[in-house]
Amino acid sequence: MTKIIGLSGGIATGKSTVSQYLREKGFDIIDADLIARQVVVPSSEGLTRLLAHFGPSVLTPDGQLDRQALGERIFNDDQARQDLNDMLHPLILGEIKAEIARLQAAQVAYIILDVPLLFESSQFRAICQQTLLIWLPEDLQIERLMARDNLTKVQAQARLAAQMPLEDKKKLADDVIDNSGSRQETYQQVDQWITRL
Repeated sequence: MTKIIGLSGGIATGKSTVSQYLREKGFDIIDADLIARQVVVPSSEGLTRLLAHFGPSVLTPDGQLDRQALGERIFNDDQARQDLNDMLHPLILGEIKAEIARLQAAQVAYIILDVPLLFESSQFRAICQQTLLIWLPEDLQIERLMARDNLTKVQAQARLAAQMPLEDKKKLADDVIDNSGSRQETYQQVDQWITRL
């Protein structure tokens, strides 16, 4: 029986680092961000839906999705962000379920489902038997986000404000990795978590 484990975090918490480490340890990873990019390639159903709703301003001159333009449209508009999720989540979920079925047929023991919005979306959480959150204190999260994306403190705080607070996610998670220390300390916690599996 394949166990599906939802992996999540917040912006600049180190979820991708942990996901990559788990991949190196031999876990099968389904990356929802990667699938989200695949469902909006030119001529796709996803891009067609976005164009019909948001118009041609979300396209680059060569017909690709202009992620920055779309991000600016939805960043401060809760309704637009909800519309986007309503349009794309069913497509993303369909692809995830197809990938899960393929891995279950191969009888893998564990599937790590890497989903940024795991705790915000009951659809994604419903297919996981267990959840793992990559966490750090908010001040450190802001610091790392400022350094990573070259943002001011105000810009970083605004990005965090657009997400579910990590403390709320922590209450919903089955397991938590504290990524406030060194990378090696994080890896040690992940190794301990793997042992407990």
